[in-house]
Amino acid sequence: MDDSSLFESDSPSSPSQTALFKVSKLVDNYLAEIAPDANLKLNKFIAVAETLPAHARTIHDGLYRAIDVYLKAHQGLTDADRRKLCKLIDFQNYHRKAGAHAAQNERLPLQSIVQVLYYEQLRLRNALFCSHPDEDPKPMHQSWRISSGALSAAMSPRDNYASLRRENRELKLELARLRMRLNDLEKEHVCMKRNMEKSSSRKFISSFTRRIGKLNIFAHSYSRGSTSPSKQSHRIESKLTERTDKYTS
Repeated sequence: MDDSSLFESDSPSSPSQTALFKVSKLVDNYLAEIAPDANLKLNKFIAVAETLPAHARTIHDGLYRAIDVYLKAHQGLTDADRRKLCKLIDFQNYHRKAGAHAAQNERLPLQSIVQVLYYEQLRLRNALFCSHPDEDPKPMHQSWRISSGALSAAMSPRDNYASLRRENRELKLELARLRMRLNDLEKEHVCMKRNMEKSSSRKFISSFTRRIGKLNIFAHSYSRGSTSPSKQSHRIESKLTERTDKYTS
């Protein structure tokens, strides 16, 4: 992964969380620095990652980035080693950009990709449910209710792999449908907002036009049925003068 900015996360607000965040970021950055070393053994890399308590790493973006760098530099790892390494990652605790990258990351073991797609699907379902709380979300397919130890030990490796690939395809299809639905809802929201703005603008113009029309009617009737303002003012002044003369005489 070349662009580390994809996995930047916001610092927590409370002092204790901020301190933990700084320590976890320091450890994860150190892991990313040593990960490209071809001589770095897997157990040593895992030992450094586990020096940080589980509760201290609130966001796993940095750890995912470091593990991806290690996988990139150590492509000879067995599938079991890659699974062991990826067990360090909590796929629920990272940001959307990291999740989108992980879902397309072929260096991850297939089990991890299935978990990524599963949690990404949950995020999209929650977003859709928040947009339309009256709609009941569809029940999840039973095969998607997975965890790191959900695969049956009785299955042969070939059947296990085929099952994972099938779940992977199903999750990707469902994820694509959810993303399309979410995009449609966002477009509908934008259109509704524009229509409301246009409606209020038209009402204002219509009201303003009616007012101008009334003023024009008054001006027109005044010009046809009334004398000019100067003549009317002169008559009023004459009447006031006559009344003043009567009272003074």
